[in-house]
Amino acid sequence: MDVPGFDARSRTAVRQQKTAMGLSLAVGFVMLGGKMYAYVITGSAAILSDAAESVVHVLAVSFASFSLWLSLRPPDESHPYGHDKISFFSAGFEGAMIVIAAVYIIFEAIMKWIAGLELRNLDTGMVCVAAAGSINAALGGYLVWQGKRHNALILIANGKHVLTDSWTSFGVVLGLMLTLWTGWLPFDPILAIIVALNILWSGTALIRQSVGGLMDERDPLTQATVLKVLERETKKRGLKFHEVRHRNNGSSLWIDFHLLFPNHTDIEEAHWKATEVEAELKSAFTIPVTVITHLEPVRGHDRTHRALKDSKE
Repeated sequence: MDVPGFDARSRTAVRQQKTAMGLSLAVGFVMLGGKMYAYVITGSAAILSDAAESVVHVLAVSFASFSLWLSLRPPDESHPYGHDKISFFSAGFEGAMIVIAAVYIIFEAIMKWIAGLELRNLDTGMVCVAAAGSINAALGGYLVWQGKRHNALILIANGKHVLTDSWTSFGVVLGLMLTLWTGWLPFDPILAIIVALNILWSGTALIRQSVGGLMDERDPLTQATVLKVLERETKKRGLKFHEVRHRNNGSSLWIDFHLLFPNHTDIEEAHWKATEVEAELKSAFTIPVTVITHLEPVRGHDRTHRALKDSKE
């Protein structure tokens, strides 16, 4: 499906993101079924914690899929800047779900430990969980790779969640192996708690990233790229620039800055030069970029800004 306002490269990126998200959701349901089966046949607290993580994963991916769809909708009368910010809500929601899962895992592990541990069929359950962990590790790496490739926060957040799910599975396998080797049943809940603490860290990191995006926190790498392009292109054209700002909306980038021209520059010439600089900025990124340029004369522009500031005071 074509996305209004996107060029061919951007539409290809959108299709790849949607494919990755659909794959994540499908695999999530399969993994959940496998882990629930493993829990039923073993009664393991660690496997239950892994299954709980998969429940959260399915819920989070469902919301992320909706967020991806909404973020690609064109601007409308109610949302003139588009819907991209939903990406940060999605990352925050996924982080919150991870935190809730971690707390639940710790609670269940402790309760099972107190109630008395009884495990069975650990070898079969271990094989199921190990297979699920391996599949999730490959899927999580793929999602993070696609997310970084297209600067898509939704995919990166989802990929990190899948990777934490795989670490949960590998931690569970380790716990089951130790239990089988030693016969000491508390290894099961102890490993469940350790894994839960690990994914708790991952969830809080996602929430932090979400808050940074909603607060328009500056990204150092993006800023460096913007400045590099502006310095190169303005030097070619004998121009200067200042007041550079950018904001990442999750699936698109907004950049604005002031371009300083020699006095008495023809307005048409200034417009074309500004348009050329904007085009170079857009080509430096793989996601849609909106550039807003304010044109100013070099001579007297400081005086004008000071006068305007004084008038407001």
